[in-house]
Amino acid sequence: MKEESEKTYTYYRKAQYHETDQMGIIHHSNYVKWMEEARIGYMSRMGFSYKKVEELGVISPVVEISVAYRKQVFFDDEIRIRIGIKQYNGISLEFNYEFFNASRNEICTTAYSRHCFLKDGKLIALKKELPELNRIITDCL
Repeated sequence: MKEESEKTYTYYRKAQYHETDQMGIIHHSNYVKWMEEARIGYMSRMGFSYKKVEELGVISPVVEISVAYRKQVFFDDEIRIRIGIKQYNGISLEFNYEFFNASRNEICTTAYSRHCFLKDGKLIALKKELPELNRIITDCL
C-alpha cells in the first residue's frame, strides 16, 4: 500500500460481524458503504465537510461506481481504505479507492466512484456555485 500524502486520505475500519454473509465473508454491498465513509472522511480532512456542502443546498449523488473484489475480507479484519481524487472537471468528481487488508497484508479491493453536483435538482459547476470547494478539490489533484 502506498503511503498517504496530502492528496490522499486513509480511512481505517474493522470489519464487523454483522457485515458478513452466510459464508462468513464481508458481503459485497458493504464495500460501497465503506467507500462512502472514506469519502465523507476525506472531505472533512480537506476542510469542507459534506454536511457543509448539503447545508449550502448542494448534493453530490453517485452517477457511476465500480468495485473490483480481489481478495476476501472476513470478520475482524483490519481494513485501510486509501482514497484520492482520480479526475475533476468542475462538474463531475471521480475518486479512486484502494482497500488494504492489514490483517492479511494484502490489497483486497480496488474501486472508483463518479459524482456530479446538483442544486435544486439542476446540474451545477462548483467553480460558480462553491468556489472555495472547487479550489480545495483542484489543490488535491
